[in-house]
Amino acid sequence: MSDHESGPLPSASASASDSCSTPPPATATCRNCGGPTCRPSPPTPAPWSEVSPPPAYRPIRAPAINAPTNTAAIILSPVPQPLPVPLATPPYNFQPPSKRIASLDDIRLFNDSPSGRHFLGFVASLSHSVRARKLSDPLPLDLSPVLASLLSLLQTLSHWVDQIPPLPHQARYGNPAYRLWHERLAAQVPSLLNPVLSAAGLEAAEVELVPYLLDSFGNATRIDYGTGHETNFAAFLYCLASLNLIKEEDYPAVVTRVFVTYLDLMRKLQNTYCLEPAGSHGVWGLDDYHFLPFIFGSAQLIDHKYMKPKSIHNPDILENFSHEYMYLACVSFVRKAKKGVFAEHSPMLDDISGVAQWSKVNSGLLKMYKAEVLEKVPIMQHFLFGSLIKWE
Repeated sequence: MSDHESGPLPSASASASDSCSTPPPATATCRNCGGPTCRPSPPTPAPWSEVSPPPAYRPIRAPAINAPTNTAAIILSPVPQPLPVPLATPPYNFQPPSKRIASLDDIRLFNDSPSGRHFLGFVASLSHSVRARKLSDPLPLDLSPVLASLLSLLQTLSHWVDQIPPLPHQARYGNPAYRLWHERLAAQVPSLLNPVLSAAGLEAAEVELVPYLLDSFGNATRIDYGTGHETNFAAFLYCLASLNLIKEEDYPAVVTRVFVTYLDLMRKLQNTYCLEPAGSHGVWGLDDYHFLPFIFGSAQLIDHKYMKPKSIHNPDILENFSHEYMYLACVSFVRKAKKGVFAEHSPMLDDISGVAQWSKVNSGLLKMYKAEVLEKVPIMQHFLFGSLIKWE
């Protein structure tokens, strides 16, 4: 045994040279100054092996809630194409529509059916009709009496919000005054819809159309709103097209006048009555409430000379052009409603901003709408089927 091992421990007053009576190995050096140290260097860690694998990587930021799990399938799927709406012909067999979807098998049955294909084709047709068109652009045709009646109906619903102020309420979401607004809607929607149908002598269609319209503005029990309600409004418009009350030449007006007014009404309802987003966080971060205005809005911006998808990060562009383009208006609304870093509270919108062309954004959103709305049981279980949108 050496003196270093058997001798007494050095006192606190001993010099550093005394405490280092045995020179350290040549490989032991100070990492700061490069001089010798009193202790040997730590052993080199063994490389990772199958017996001792490296720790699992954990990202700093968790993925978005409701992030799509079938991204590859969405990318490889075909882009939905515009399709004409099949016209209903007399004798009509109007009936109260009912819910029929309860499983993934039902979802597949619907999307493979003529009704499912034509409904998605109708959404694609609406999108195609506003390609490179600003909201303020003149319409190809004068507003039809049916669309004028629809605008009057939506404006009446907006006036009701002014007449029914929110009640004192402590919770973040769900002001009970919304139930009063919805109660008035349920009581008066038949009379509101009558001018739309009476000109064509289709008052009997009220029994089928009222449930679609009533379910377009949110749920009075849960005081919430989401993409399923928005889809029911699209279904209501589809039914009017099936009855030939809306024609293909009306589609630009349907989007830039009727749907924009509907969107403004829903924003007003959301802000006034603090409607809760249906589901957890909307469709994986595009928006807590809507999807269709992103499709229509991206179509508006196709082939724009100056604005690109990345332009959503420019505050001046959002401020000056949101009144003309729905996509920019939606992003502006999200930025005002949510605080913090945009890439964190809206990761999907941030990712989409990296796409080079608006045409790619538009086609991708159409595919995502099919996969993330029309193929989701929690959303489509509330979809309605009758004689105009048939369960086949």
